[in-house]
Amino acid sequence: MSIIREGYYFAGVALLVALFLYFAINPYAAIIPAVLACYCLYFFRNPKRKIPADESLIVSPADGTVQDVVHIDEDDFIHSPCNKIIIFLSVFDVHVNRSPIAGEIKVQKYICGRFRPAYKDSVGFENERHLIGIENDKLRVTVTQIAGILARRIVSYVTLEDTLEKGELYGLIRFGSCTEIVMPDNVEVLVKKGQKVRGGETIVGKIKN
Repeated sequence: MSIIREGYYFAGVALLVALFLYFAINPYAAIIPAVLACYCLYFFRNPKRKIPADESLIVSPADGTVQDVVHIDEDDFIHSPCNKIIIFLSVFDVHVNRSPIAGEIKVQKYICGRFRPAYKDSVGFENERHLIGIENDKLRVTVTQIAGILARRIVSYVTLEDTLEKGELYGLIRFGSCTEIVMPDNVEVLVKKGQKVRGGETIVGKIKN
């Protein structure tokens, strides 16, 4: 288990506030910021995951609960009928995002928008979001990080033409959010609505023979 570097900043600020209140007012005034500092370390955790080596398997890009599995006629990057898996991340889930496949980033878009609650059905169209399209010699997928009412900062560590390994960390969303993965129809969907998934570890799809 490691901590994303952003976590040390937020935890450090909260801890400084706690120390100031402890000495300036009284020890009880420091309780809330001290708890907040601990939560920041918990929120920005980056647990180790066992990444399946099989190239035909697609892994979840995030921890959370499958909110829905939707069939769409065509994706702008994939250019064929697809299935979209929507994953809701609560404030208690791991919030780092991982690449679902190995490949090169061919598309990257940041779309400004609203900050509606991440569990709303329309957030994939209305909310602020960051999309990447990943391609290898077998398939293309898109992954979208979507901001929510609390998640007002999407962080990306990658850019166009970067190469990612399957399960590699590429970004995070701060404080409650939603992640979508779109896969072509030649990939069998292996998760269902309501299922809990783990980023980089849970197999969400398999390329059909």
